[in-house]
Amino acid sequence: MKIALVTGAGRGIGREIARQLAEQGMTVFAGVRDESHAPEGTRPVLLDVTDAAVAANAAKTIGEEFGRLDVLVNNAAVCGDFGVSPADATGEHMRTTYEVSVFGVVTVTHAMIPLLRASGEGRIVNMTTRLASVALTSAREGLNAEWRMLAYNSAKSALNALTVLYANELSESGILVNAVDPGHCATDLTGHTGTRMAAEGAAVAVRMATLTGDGPTGTFSSEEGQLPW
Repeated sequence: MKIALVTGAGRGIGREIARQLAEQGMTVFAGVRDESHAPEGTRPVLLDVTDAAVAANAAKTIGEEFGRLDVLVNNAAVCGDFGVSPADATGEHMRTTYEVSVFGVVTVTHAMIPLLRASGEGRIVNMTTRLASVALTSAREGLNAEWRMLAYNSAKSALNALTVLYANELSESGILVNAVDPGHCATDLTGHTGTRMAAEGAAVAVRMATLTGDGPTGTFSSEEGQLPW
């Protein structure tokens, strides 16, 4: 049986990812701030991604029972500058967003790497967005031109860079690391403006979380295929 941890699993896409992985027979630890928010069929684990001690305790909980972690989905994120133009974004907008969406990913991943290495076939899925694509943003038209959020978009660009660096570092341990765009989903994060349901957005993450050993690593993709960096 595979062991998985999904951060930000109390709502939205993270909740759906946790639920769908559990439906595939995995033991899923739902990283939540309130245990009552964990989806049915999962095991709640208290997790504040900004707190290294809490992340270490979550790793200890998983490690003491199973000795390994097969899947880590870094889903927890915030958008600290929704509706704010790049010219009006401040350092506080950046700090709020990066604390969870970048530093939080590093905090949790660092805590879980020994367990992922113990798996021998670990999978890390980083939830990103096509808004992180510098290539698409530079085109000055399309979705990226419509959603110009300095903090959120650049934080996800940083997450994409982390994905490649982790993929190269951990490949010898059999760990595959990929970034996925779930599409524009109707969740709390988007103000429920999306055209896709959370369950639809979760599908690409679940696919990457269940890759076989010959699967890709260091990629940035959506359900439609590869996205430009």
